[in-house]
Amino acid sequence: MDIRLKRTKDFDLVFRKGKKLYSNSLTLVYIKSEELKVGFAVGKKHGKAVQRNRIKRLLRESFRSLLPNFKQNFFFVFLPKVNKDYFLDTFKRDMEYLLKKVQND
Repeated sequence: MDIRLKRTKDFDLVFRKGKKLYSNSLTLVYIKSEELKVGFAVGKKHGKAVQRNRIKRLLRESFRSLLPNFKQNFFFVFLPKVNKDYFLDTFKRDMEYLLKKVQND
């Protein structure tokens, strides 16, 4: 089962109609949907391709570790905030915080 949000149309829908939540290192944009999908938008201001790909790997791993606890269907897009260093623990903590806020919404 692939849970990645890939199509431009889906990203556009989330950015156009989605609600936003903020944490120290992440911004989450989400909408309710038929299935659970997640995407990561890492812009060029985060560095060259190697750095952006590393950030996406960290974000995917953070979400993967929290996935078993999540039962609702949403389209999520996570946007990291520009920072000097990026850490798995920081992303995991902030992602958990944001997902709890979504579940309580």
